[in-house]
Amino acid sequence: MSEFNEIHISRAIIDAYHSRLSDAVESDVLIVGAGPSGMTAAYYLAKAGFKVVVIEKRLSPGGGVWGGAMGMNVVVVQDQALPILSEFGIRHRSVKGTLHVVDAAELACGLTERALQAGAVLLNLTCLEDVSVHGDRVTGVVINRTTLLDSLPVDPITLRAKAVVDATGHDAVAVEKLTRRGLIKDLPAIERHREGPMDAASGEAFVVDRVAQVFPGLWVTGMSVCAVYGGPRMGPIFGGMILSGRRVAELLIGKLK
Repeated sequence: MSEFNEIHISRAIIDAYHSRLSDAVESDVLIVGAGPSGMTAAYYLAKAGFKVVVIEKRLSPGGGVWGGAMGMNVVVVQDQALPILSEFGIRHRSVKGTLHVVDAAELACGLTERALQAGAVLLNLTCLEDVSVHGDRVTGVVINRTTLLDSLPVDPITLRAKAVVDATGHDAVAVEKLTRRGLIKDLPAIERHREGPMDAASGEAFVVDRVAQVFPGLWVTGMSVCAVYGGPRMGPIFGGMILSGRRVAELLIGKLK
């Protein structure tokens, strides 16, 4: 067995992470939130050759997938999402009509693995503190450590990108930063923190159809779409989330190219 000690281990981690973080300071697309829509978008964008950075405030990527419904770690997808599951190598089992059940852990891990293998970079335990705006356009995000924000008065750093995607779910954190300052004035739903009541079928279509650029340089996907435009909730069905992630990637690929 080769010889090593704790200093070798520490230096290897510090050097590798420093290189990763330094390279992430500038990218083509910066995705805030490593849930199903964010990681799906990251995969398709990275696969298309774009430099993609994903920041996630929690320790593990996957967003709300892990909990399934009421802690039961199984989720549902519909027929339209099956081609994406197949491309990612994620297994499913048909149950009734157009519905299919998927292991929640396999879905979260599968989306993450394929996005990273495609070339996306994930910075976990990293949260959005603010957005960067120059010339009436979002040009990046201001980040801090999740463990520091709201705990200690420690200044953040800034990452720059050609486009920012808000995939933070119900909170729509990046969009909220702009609406709070009055920079976006035509999104009454997020100003009132109001999503519609549960309507799974309508909600699944809504998060795909309403993917959009809400401010120059800032896009929304997944549940952030519902938070911004007042769409209905849909519960533990995640086909719309991954379809929404693919949709924002398609729009950005066209825009950036």
